[in-house]
Amino acid sequence: MAIESINPASNELIREYREMSHEEVTHALRALADEFGRWRRVPLQQRAACLTTVAELLRARTDRYSRIITQEMGKPLRDSRTEIEKCAWVCEYYAENGALFLAEEVVETEATESLIAYQPLGTVLAVMPWNFPFWQFFRFGAAALIAGNTVALKHSSNVTGCALAIEQVLGDAGFSEDVFRVLVVGGRRIAEIIERPEISAATLTGSTPAGRSLAEACGRNLKKCVLELGGSDPYVVLEDADLDHAVSSCVTARIVNSGQSCIAGKRFIVVEPVADEFERRFVEAMAEQTVGDPMDEDTAIGPLASVGLRNELHDQVERSIRGGAVCLAGGEVPEGPGAYYPATVLTSVAAGMPAYEEELFGPVAAIIRVKDEAEAIKVANDTFFGLGGAVFTTDLDRGKRIARDEIEAGCVFVNEFVRSDPRMPFGGVKSSGYGRELSYYGIREFVNVKTVWVSDRRTVLA
Repeated sequence: MAIESINPASNELIREYREMSHEEVTHALRALADEFGRWRRVPLQQRAACLTTVAELLRARTDRYSRIITQEMGKPLRDSRTEIEKCAWVCEYYAENGALFLAEEVVETEATESLIAYQPLGTVLAVMPWNFPFWQFFRFGAAALIAGNTVALKHSSNVTGCALAIEQVLGDAGFSEDVFRVLVVGGRRIAEIIERPEISAATLTGSTPAGRSLAEACGRNLKKCVLELGGSDPYVVLEDADLDHAVSSCVTARIVNSGQSCIAGKRFIVVEPVADEFERRFVEAMAEQTVGDPMDEDTAIGPLASVGLRNELHDQVERSIRGGAVCLAGGEVPEGPGAYYPATVLTSVAAGMPAYEEELFGPVAAIIRVKDEAEAIKVANDTFFGLGGAVFTTDLDRGKRIARDEIEAGCVFVNEFVRSDPRMPFGGVKSSGYGRELSYYGIREFVNVKTVWVSDRRTVLA
């Protein structure tokens, strides 16, 4: 079966890839499992040096790799460059901090010596999506590799070129072929791969249904998994917000990666005293966003990743309008080739509509009016998702209280749009998944937290 990579800006075929056979997958997994025994004993400083070299190569090849991203999934070229730089940053972060995060911890007990050791698990299967094809891997992979694990990557089929580019840069940086392998296979084969004894754990970034499927397979086989799933992030705008800043941040949050981000702002919950003014400014700002060729430096919104995904988004918009939502901007499929969709704003959004209940994976914003802070918090939490969220207010104590104590999400930002940062843990609650990536917590997900107890019986008997 051929796996196709199609340019979403033109609908033209980029390349076909032959899917790996059962025998080829078996060979790759056995090689990874065998290499694990050697890789885990490579001095951590040497593993860190490989990551440092990855960062250097990513920066040196930014133009090459960013063009592959843009060609395969449509991200505006300037955003692709930012993605590559962020990958370099996370590699440097774990190269610099890996030894600290994995250091043994001495615990005072009645033993002669007692400590906690952090040791790699084995080969980790990474099932990654297309929307940030380099970052989604490195966000997990930098930590997993420096911890001493080997990694098998099953990437989204439409970004197979990105997957192979990642394999190339790791190999060029000094990671042996059998420390990291790309599995060019379809999604239907993920469960059978998880069942294989060579796989010790798995991680997935993707939709909630995909997460449930992977978690089920891992559960049957008693294998650890980390899930970073969808989101319908609430952005709460209070009556004392700086509206200029709030509007600018909310527009950025909605159109980042052409709206195709799990942590993009999606539901804009605005209290009545400022709702009219926010809505007016927000619509004006969204209408100014340039939709066009993702290779053009002035493009703010490129095509969605495929025509099918674009059509699904438009169907959500149309069903929301039939349910009572009002379209203030966009909302129409443009003529011509490519998976383009305009910046769209829906207002009068209420419970029961797709724009309220579902994740809108594209440049479509839902404005929800509420009377006060209490109702804003209630609406913010009225979702199956719990990935990110934001609060806009000039009262920082108020914003901190709402962010820390009230909004149910893995990360909440005050007066900023949500984004991941290597220094802070990243992940969600509820149907947005479980486990964490990045920071100290991310490197601990795929290690064996081992208790070591040493007792000198001669001393005890004496």
